[in-house]
Order: sequence, then C-alpha cells, then structure tokens
Amino acid sequence: MVHALDSVSDRSRTASRFPGTPGLRAAGGAIALAALLAVAACGQQQDAAAQGAAGGPGGAGGPPPAMPVAVQEVRQQAVPVTIEAVGQAEGSKEVEVRARVSGLIERQLYQEGERVKAGAPLFQIERAPFEIALAQARAALAQETARAEQARREAQRLAPLAQAQAISQREHDEAVATQRALEASLQAAQARVREAELNLSYTLVNAPIAGITGRAQKSQGSLVSPGSDSLLTTVSQTDPIWVRFSFSTEEQERLQRMDAAQRRQASVRLLDANGQPIPDAVGRLNFSGSTVDPRLGTVALRAEFPNPRLEILPGQFVRAQVVLGAQPAVLVPQAAVMQGEQGRMVWTVRDGKATPTPVQVGGWVGQDWAIRGGLKEGDQVIVNNLMKLRPGAPVAPQAAGAAGAPAGAASAPAAGASAPAPSTTASAAR
Repeated sequence: MVHALDSVSDRSRTASRFPGTPGLRAAGGAIALAALLAVAACGQQQDAAAQGAAGGPGGAGGPPPAMPVAVQEVRQQAVPVTIEAVGQAEGSKEVEVRARVSGLIERQLYQEGERVKAGAPLFQIERAPFEIALAQARAALAQETARAEQARREAQRLAPLAQAQAISQREHDEAVATQRALEASLQAAQARVREAELNLSYTLVNAPIAGITGRAQKSQGSLVSPGSDSLLTTVSQTDPIWVRFSFSTEEQERLQRMDAAQRRQASVRLLDANGQPIPDAVGRLNFSGSTVDPRLGTVALRAEFPNPRLEILPGQFVRAQVVLGAQPAVLVPQAAVMQGEQGRMVWTVRDGKATPTPVQVGGWVGQDWAIRGGLKEGDQVIVNNLMKLRPGAPVAPQAAGAAGAPAGAASAPAAGASAPAPSTTASAAR
C-alpha cells in the first residue's frame, strides 16, 4: 500500500509538470482512484483483524472449548473410624537359651531358623565330667547310707538297756545323736546325687518353648560356661505374635472414651506396604500403657494376632490400624485429593466450571480418602485431567468409567499442588 501511494504521488507530480497534456491528467486521476480503493480495503482487513484479537466471534481469543473430565458423585456412607500407627512385631514369648554348665559343645542338634517344639534338643555339651561327678556322688551316698543304718541299729540296741538302767542315759543319748547326724549326712549325699544328675541333664540343651530358633551364638567345639557369655541361641514364639505401637495423647483419649469391654473388643488390623489388610491378621488389644513417654508424648499399646503361616516375622515393621467403630463420611479417590497452599483440596464441577474446593480429610480407606468436611452429598469431584484444570475453566463432566469418559486414573496435580503422602498416624473419619 505504501508503494502504491508513492507511485501515485510521483505520477501526480509528473502530471503537474505537464499540465497541458490531457492523457497524463487522466492517467493520474485513475491511478489516484485505484490507490484510494486499495487503502480502504487494507483498512477493512486491519479492522477485522483487530476485532478478532479483541475476542470477537470466531477469533483466536474466543472462549476455549469445554474440557471433558471424569467425575465421581460423592455419597455418604458408613466409614470405619480408625487410628493408624506404625508398629513393630515381636514374639509373644522370646526366650534366651543359655548354657547352665561348663563344658565343650559337642554337637548342634537343630537347623537355625527352623520351627521347633518345646523340649526339642538344641545343643549337646560333653557329658563325661558330669557322669563322673554323678558316680562319685552316688558312691558317697552309699557310704552315708551304710553309716546311717549302723547308727540306727546301734541306737535300737541301746534303747532297752537304757530303760533297764544297764547303761547310762548319756550313752543312749549319744547313740541317738549320732544316728540323727548320720541321717542328715545321708540327706546331704542324696542332694549331691540329685545335683549331679541335674548337671548331667543340663549337658543336653533343650528348647524351653515351641517357636522359631535364632542364629547359633556358639559353634561346635566352643567352651561355654554359666554367666554373661552363656547365650547359645534364642527361641521366639510367633503364633500368636505381638505388635507394639504407640498413640498420641489425643488418640489415646479417644480410645479411653470407650468402656473397658469396647476396648477389649476393638478390632486391630495389620496393613502391608501397599496399605492393604494382611489376610487373617485381625487381632485384639492386650495391653494399654498407663503412662506417657516424656520424650515422645505417646502412650504404648500392644495387640495380639494369629500367625500360623509365619506371615509376620519378629522385628518386622507393620502398620497397625485400630478400628473404633463407624460413622458417616464421603469417600473420594486418593489421587483426587491434592495439597495446596491453603491445605488439601479437590476439584469439583460448579455451573459447568472447574472449582477448587478445600476439604478436611480423615484417613485412607482402601484406595479412597475419607472426607470429613468441605463436600456434601451429590457434589461432583473431578478425578482426571487434574494437571490441565484452572479455576473457572469450562468442563464437560462425564461419569467416571462411563462410555466416552477419559480413561485412566487421575492425572498428576496441578502446578503448586502435590499429592499427599501417607502419614504414619491417621484417623479415617474422626
């Protein structure tokens, strides 16, 4: 357009220089008219472009199309009221097997880590020194038995003579005293024989309880003796198994509000690393502490669980979940709950637009999160395309899992929000 105007100007000047030439004047007028028409057309195009940029119909800045999203309509339901904590398993009975006599270990009679019955032999300590000691004790017992019998006969012979005053009473009394002394010596000899037999029996080290054996602390050929260094191995009773965990004072107060019968009947479940209940791992509380740990501010508890298949090992860390009852709440998928600057929130559909809604959460129930406040029955919670959502963005809600609904689980949280991590202690619906 600029070049056209320049050309018109040049030709006009040419025509002005030669005013007497009619052809030149006519040509200049035609060119000027064409230039004016070109300028008008260009202006119309610029106005149309400006209208489109300003958000006019059909322009690039027009309203974006509604984004299809999958939604889940929330419904109130009975949600278990739970308190969850990290605990550590331990055997219901844990016994240290120690040597009770001195000697060399001749044999190890068990496989480490195997299950044994009560009384099963574990170690054999050399027997010869204790067999000799037993023989000597029995010989001493025989001597004391003979002396005691001789003294008894002597006292019996002197008794009628003393009555007939054929001998002095003093002689008879001395005979009776000798008899009693030798009978006491006989009892001491019998005790030494029993002690020697007991020591001999200690050379065979047996399992005191049924359970799982531990690693052998002494190998064959080692010299052992009673004392601080007498530990041979350990045996743990794993069925039932105990789990120790702790509650905060607030959680303990909630537990204490239940009467004694309810506390005893409160169900305790164990969860695996994925938060799923371990099959058959349902137990009962068997201990509740009466003092608060001043360092941690927690109260110790313990629960007992059946463990016939040894699914839980002593020392293993597990998640214990105490079920205190049930109360109404709403559940939403865990991925739909995000952490923002103002706390946890979910995206809901309000008037066809995505709306961030703050919520008060409880604990996890399976793959869902219990919501204690912020949602009401019938609200539509968006469960996918979360990364693309912005407040007020138009959305086209479709039932989660319905035909045509976006497939897949909820997307990652939007910028500035992160999916919540599981806590070590939570309440499902407080």
